[in-house]
Amino acid sequence: MEEQILALIIVGVISWTTIFLFLRKVLPKRSYEFCNRTVSTIHATLAVFLASRSVGDWRSPISPLAAKPSPAQMRALAVTLSYLLYDLVCCMLDDKRITVDTVIHHVVSISGIGAGIVYGKSGSELVAALWITELSSPFLHARELLKELGYRDTDLNLAVDIVFAVIFSVARMVGGPYLAFKTLSADNPIIVKAMAVGLQLVSAFWFYRIARMVKYKLTKRNSPKVA
Repeated sequence: MEEQILALIIVGVISWTTIFLFLRKVLPKRSYEFCNRTVSTIHATLAVFLASRSVGDWRSPISPLAAKPSPAQMRALAVTLSYLLYDLVCCMLDDKRITVDTVIHHVVSISGIGAGIVYGKSGSELVAALWITELSSPFLHARELLKELGYRDTDLNLAVDIVFAVIFSVARMVGGPYLAFKTLSADNPIIVKAMAVGLQLVSAFWFYRIARMVKYKLTKRNSPKVA
């Protein structure tokens, strides 16, 4: 691993932690989860921006396959790896967010991105996975932030839920399987291939839960109110 990338990861972990602690200081009335999700929203927006900028040719965004990450791809991966390390610890300290699927998602992602950086391979595949997984994240966190701000069960909250569900479904269940197929077909390290399979399985599980959530909310909204 290049010293600059290692330094960027270390600085990133410190930076995400500092932002979180700053938010806890200036927003004393907001919950631990609110501050952490705010940091997560910042990361998701930055990650999609960096991943998009690192794409050399949008006509073939995941080419070349099994290739050495470009400097821009390395930076995008390092920033996200630093965030995942921070967020894993943050989630483990929060009883509301420490779930089996969350831990699996973090461990799989950290292992895959870390392997890509260490081996110097799979740059296009990993950045594409980063783009696909983080594209819906701002809306995922926004729906929870809105609840704490007093917008639970409002039209705004429902609209964000629907936008999140649509983006997640298209990105994870259309783009995800295609990316997994390309990753498994190329000469990638076994741990990167395992990451592709693991993320797709987690995505399928979350897709099922999200579909049930949207169905419940729409059914509840359309149900006649009892006077």
